[in-house]
Amino acid sequence: MELTVGMQGHAETVVVQENTAAAMGSGLLPVFATPAMVALMEAAAVNAIESKLDENSGSVGIRLSITHDAASPIGAHIRAEATITAVEGRKLTFAVKAFDDAGQIGGGVHERFIIFPEKFMAKVQNRGAN
Repeated sequence: MELTVGMQGHAETVVVQENTAAAMGSGLLPVFATPAMVALMEAAAVNAIESKLDENSGSVGIRLSITHDAASPIGAHIRAEATITAVEGRKLTFAVKAFDDAGQIGGGVHERFIIFPEKFMAKVQNRGAN
């Protein structure tokens, strides 16, 4: 597993009724919802590393600090980009950005942690048993 600074991933979507603020409960207007932008940024980060992880590992998001700077109407094409800016053991830091047809709509920093799904889920199940 070779994860290095500079690796990039992308994810795309189109604004439809289902991913608007009005539909997702994050606002009243028919514009691209912040939670949808967050999910797209996380998907871009996953896409940056997924092919480099071995079959016994995965990643989880542990931190996200972003701004949503411009509204995007229904029909707009949205593209998220994630670039690794730091690798500290199993912790990865990404610069994330999102764009619509008119330009950048948001950006920030996202952190992910490399996990081993079997061990991770055992911990999750133990938490539920308490």
